[in-house]
Amino acid sequence: MKELKYVITDLEGIHARPAGLLVKKANEFQSKVMIGKGEKKADAKRIFGVMGLGVKKDDEIFVSAEGEDEEAAIAAMEQFLKENL
Repeated sequence: MKELKYVITDLEGIHARPAGLLVKKANEFQSKVMIGKGEKKADAKRIFGVMGLGVKKDDEIFVSAEGEDEEAAIAAMEQFLKENL
């Protein structure tokens, strides 16, 4: 399993548009991709789970990937976060 931590810099946090793009990116991989904040975590491939975390600006999140393409999944998710959130 691979994991990364990231602090959200977007003024609106993870709102509908970037959440949809994040889910789309996570679905490109076979690995199980999870996203979380504090004690909460959700399947990054499900929009309601991602939105349900209520991530705001300056919140630290984690993203984990477990599976055959976990290295590529984490690298892509990290790049996505840097470019969009």
